[in-house]
Amino acid sequence: MKRVVPLLVLAISGCGGSGDRSQRAVIQNKGSDTLLNVAQAWAEAYAAVNSDVAVAVTGGGSGTGISAMINGTVDIANASRKMRDAEIEAARANGVEPIEFIVGYDALAVYVHEDNPLGSLTLGQLKGIYGEGGTVTRWSDLGIEVPGCASDEIVLVSRQNNSGTYVYFREAVLGDDTDYKLGSRDMHGSKDVVDLVENTPCAIGYSGLAYATEHVAMPCIALDEGGDCVEPTIATAVDGSYPIARPLMMYTAGEPLGAVKDYMDWILSTEGQCVIFERGYAPYTETECP
Repeated sequence: MKRVVPLLVLAISGCGGSGDRSQRAVIQNKGSDTLLNVAQAWAEAYAAVNSDVAVAVTGGGSGTGISAMINGTVDIANASRKMRDAEIEAARANGVEPIEFIVGYDALAVYVHEDNPLGSLTLGQLKGIYGEGGTVTRWSDLGIEVPGCASDEIVLVSRQNNSGTYVYFREAVLGDDTDYKLGSRDMHGSKDVVDLVENTPCAIGYSGLAYATEHVAMPCIALDEGGDCVEPTIATAVDGSYPIARPLMMYTAGEPLGAVKDYMDWILSTEGQCVIFERGYAPYTETECP
């Protein structure tokens, strides 16, 4: 198996003719929009730890990041879902052995407008709302009346199909035998979902817990009717009691080396894990943060 050394782009950071600035390694990091805000926070914090390394972060979705890692155009791919078998096969065909790092956990929250009185949902009701052939199309089907939503229509807000959040929600809520209903408003990013729900009384959406604002509500979720209804929190993501909790991953092309390895080691350290905790995600390792 051919070993692929992670791409390191060296940028000379000279300025004003000065020749005493050393070269900086630039780590290219791309992928999941769910992880985008914490990836940016990691990059900013790491600049203070190692000024010889810059981390360039972009979003675009889990599938986009994974494809870039397979093609060798980024060092690290962020993903809110596991790589598919076909992606692993494509990587190996390209001489790349993907290495997975779980870097934290996220509670995938369901969002409604702040004036929506909906307090709880079951996975079955969610499937009826989002799943193809589902019969829940109006808020009155759930026994509620939503202020400001005169049409009573449930406006579905979803993600584009290159999103790991889109894939995970389908797997965890709709199941392998059901696809999404047509007619949803498919957003590019996690923040876009919450922004639209915040400004649309009839809407419902799903996104990472870290994107919550004070102008949206998050109903608790139960596995089935009469079961425990669990709120999306960092604690319920860690202990697995929240029904739509998921791991968050980073992938490298082969075992990371050099600056990439140092960066991954730092992300999984107490300092790096406290950054993800501060951004509203659950750390991968048991961590005590200030």
